[in-house]
Amino acid sequence: MIETYHVGAYWGARRESPEECACRAKDFLTALASLDPSFRRWFKAGRSRKEALKHRLETDQASLEKVIRRGKDRVLEQLGFSFGGWTGEDDYEATAFTVFCGGCSDRVLNTCTFTLPSRGFNAERILTAPVLTGLVRTMATAWDPDWGECLSSPHMDLMPELTRPTVRVGWITYVSRRLGTVPPLHAPVRIERVEDKGTLILLTPDRFTVHNPEHVALAERVRELLDRAGLLHPSPAQGSSQN
Repeated sequence: MIETYHVGAYWGARRESPEECACRAKDFLTALASLDPSFRRWFKAGRSRKEALKHRLETDQASLEKVIRRGKDRVLEQLGFSFGGWTGEDDYEATAFTVFCGGCSDRVLNTCTFTLPSRGFNAERILTAPVLTGLVRTMATAWDPDWGECLSSPHMDLMPELTRPTVRVGWITYVSRRLGTVPPLHAPVRIERVEDKGTLILLTPDRFTVHNPEHVALAERVRELLDRAGLLHPSPAQGSSQN
């Protein structure tokens, strides 16, 4: 069975205008372009692949602001805006992302999430520690989330069902400094600072898989250490504040 991977970043209530979200989106998409050739062009969603390929997602700030304004929640203003992009390949070889930003409701998280290719040449390039670490770092610097993650889907299935916002420890984990200080972690775990925003944790330079018991055990040990440090269950006071 093919092991698929999920990447996401999450932050609490943060009121931001379309202009502010577009500025973050421009920085985000500009940085993505340096990570992999397939991240250099994006398309808007369409009713079919043929239709979607006619509509390029332009990455200048003015164009992104228009897209974000059109993505305003029509029911509750507090839920902010949404937009997304897709790389245009066939299903199993494509990357897609969705962003919900500018939301200022304590009941709903702002998010930036990715669906990644599961097979083919794109998957071979992207599903590596350097590219995925760069992807999580890019989300952290652009969106300033409270936490981020790169997890394999089977690993997610092994975790308890969430009843509240929780930092999940996977192949790659990002923790904002707003949540606290990451404790020392021993090799092969690698810790990297992300500017002055937070800390990125890479469990292993090899591709994480639940079929390797050592990988699963390592993730659990790191989870226990982060839990003892009080980093896994962010409170509203720890996370992003409304502006």
